[in-house]
Amino acid sequence: MKPCSPRSPQPTAAEADAWADVLVRRRLLHAAVRTPTGQWLVQDQHNGVVRLLRGPADVLALAATIQHHTRITRPESR
Repeated sequence: MKPCSPRSPQPTAAEADAWADVLVRRRLLHAAVRTPTGQWLVQDQHNGVVRLLRGPADVLALAATIQHHTRITRPESR
């Protein structure tokens, strides 16, 4: 088995795409769309405010925040 290559210091667009897809499929975000400029439009709820994220690092930071919030609010983690 080949060892994994070290992670690049900056998140890639592919990583951000994957995380955005998971967050939307799991209904943790209503929408996440990458723009041609590499920025992201995200919306928490159907009628919610649309936020602009600057790039993949912001998408991964949002995913980490959502993941943290989900973990600390689960009844079994209290």
